[in-house]
Amino acid sequence: MEIKTIGVMTSGGDVPGLNAAIHAILHTANKKNIRIIGITEGFDGLIDGKFSSLDLHAVRQAMDEGGTILRTSRSERFKHFKWRKKANEQLKSKGIDACIVIGGNGSLKGAEVFGREFKVPLIGIPKTIDNDIYGTDYAIGFDTALNTIVEATDKIRDTADATSRIFIVEVMGRKSGFLALYSGIASGADVIIIPEVKTNVADMLSYIEHNHKIGNRSMILIITENALPDGGLGLKKILDKKLPEYESRVTILGHIQRGGRPSAIDRMLANRLGHYAITALLKGKKSVMVSILNDKIKYPSLAAICDKKHSINKEMIELANRLSFL
Repeated sequence: MEIKTIGVMTSGGDVPGLNAAIHAILHTANKKNIRIIGITEGFDGLIDGKFSSLDLHAVRQAMDEGGTILRTSRSERFKHFKWRKKANEQLKSKGIDACIVIGGNGSLKGAEVFGREFKVPLIGIPKTIDNDIYGTDYAIGFDTALNTIVEATDKIRDTADATSRIFIVEVMGRKSGFLALYSGIASGADVIIIPEVKTNVADMLSYIEHNHKIGNRSMILIITENALPDGGLGLKKILDKKLPEYESRVTILGHIQRGGRPSAIDRMLANRLGHYAITALLKGKKSVMVSILNDKIKYPSLAAICDKKHSINKEMIELANRLSFL
């Protein structure tokens, strides 16, 4: 099948670097005389026929911006066959031969189902600040979010040192501890709490007491949002109850981690994945994800990565154990 027109969308949560990926897709396609149609607002936009033309100059101007020029959404409708059928009809009405979906786990799973049901040539590009997508070392957005956390934590440490307080920094990640682990190591956190490692609360409290007694009166504790019940606030309740003599504060970084200008690494990653998504389609690949493994481009099938989770390297956990309490 000759591919003349490709639809591209961003789906799920926004991350820095999406516009860089769109730019690479459009730039590569233009050189191959392939038409690119933007699908705004993700799968919901596909269902509703929200298509837009993309201007290369305008997209290039947005490369260094966060968010996504195509906007995004989390679609509940797309989980139902009747709406996926409607989406396929919209593709046909526009003469779209193939699709590129830039998304996280849920979006890529939806793309796999859609491609299988309607035989649509479809390529996935991984993006998530959680970095929990199986089959790739890194996803678009992770590095920028990591740098945002480290910068914020460095500033919080200034206040912690000035006031001799314990500061709890809650980061995103859902059930994945990549952000907390990497930022904890990079910022010299005293305690790192992630979902992948069960926290021995008694040992943690003893560790904090010991550090306080030897003169470390200000401490940074970094926790993944769901690693303990109520996340950072839950951890503060434990400290207030068990160590009431120590003053603690909680900073929940929240959606600040999703925004901002993408880092150079995220821009490079986005451009590589966007370029090779077009290459994959031209080589006849479908229902695969473009990924990075050991700095090499790979094409794992969407079926193979769905319902699996990218695991943290054990060496990183061992390193964190040596440098802090984990």
